[in-house]
Amino acid sequence: MKRALKITGISLALLLAYLFFWPVPIDPVSWEAPEDKGYVGDFAPNNELAGLELLDIGDIHGPEDVASRVIDGQLYLFVSSQDGLIRQINADTFEVTTLADTGGVPLGLEFDTDNNLIVADAYRGLLSIAPNGKVATLTNAIGDSPILYADDLDITPDGVIYFSDASTKFGAEAAGQTMKGSLLEIMEHGRTGRILAYNPATKQTVLIKDNLSFSNGVAMGPDGKSILVIETGEYRIHRIWVSGPKQDQSTIIIDNLPGFPDNINRALEPGTYYVGLISQRSKFLDDNSTKPGIRKFAWRLPAFMKPKAVDYGFIIHIDADGNILRTWQDPSGSYTQATGAHAPGDGFLYISSLNAYKLGRKKLP
Repeated sequence: MKRALKITGISLALLLAYLFFWPVPIDPVSWEAPEDKGYVGDFAPNNELAGLELLDIGDIHGPEDVASRVIDGQLYLFVSSQDGLIRQINADTFEVTTLADTGGVPLGLEFDTDNNLIVADAYRGLLSIAPNGKVATLTNAIGDSPILYADDLDITPDGVIYFSDASTKFGAEAAGQTMKGSLLEIMEHGRTGRILAYNPATKQTVLIKDNLSFSNGVAMGPDGKSILVIETGEYRIHRIWVSGPKQDQSTIIIDNLPGFPDNINRALEPGTYYVGLISQRSKFLDDNSTKPGIRKFAWRLPAFMKPKAVDYGFIIHIDADGNILRTWQDPSGSYTQATGAHAPGDGFLYISSLNAYKLGRKKLP
């Protein structure tokens, strides 16, 4: 009996030593999360996103973003994936072909005026894919600072590409996957995300804004002189002026969203946008935002006990001032981890996802 008690005591001591002292990759920072008001007012629940039509994307998963263009009179959709492949889908026949393999993890997509598909690749940086599928690297560093987590982008009328580097500490490739990299950045809340600009004419990359908690979606403003930027870790959207008389000024157009915002894409109606909330907010993270020690302790717990994304399908339609125009929701979260929406003008809204094996589609009214 004494031996059993001794073994139990030693085991308990080792467990406690691990939980309190084992090194972890995060060094959490105290911040004050805004009170989560939940799904009320403009965010009142509905089922407008339930029952999506699911389209085949081939043997890949994670169609994180969708872009489109017309080729010889036919509309094609282009989807990124966690598998490195960019799929090209005929919007009428649903025939699926492969445009390119980036060799990384392509996330945000946008076509430039020469029909090159510009890609924010979480592992490789900012890429350009020619219509024939040839992949070229545009930039993977700013000076001596490597781009560790290129996430999303948009292109202004002057051809400059604005894109997010979600974390300068927790690279997606070093973390082993994009989701783990995002969890590390958000759990620590070190605000190491930034927005960069790449000018194809000069081939220079410059810093636009830093100190962001997981900088994510990027979309051009309606004036062509500003960009809208998602800050996932603080549940908000910024508008940053990048040219004109208000250059370098910024404002927060939406704060305290009821979930973690991900992608933002220009909508059909000029000057409006689709924003995806990939997950419900975490009560644990909000309640312990001012308690970095508890968040550090939590990182030592087994994976099944750590905070994780909670599925709740949610697309918000907003204008550039942050006014809520409408929402599409699926409280059941049947289409897992919806990241955003794209409307190419064919009467449908295409819903992207971080981990799904299909592309969602809903007919617009």
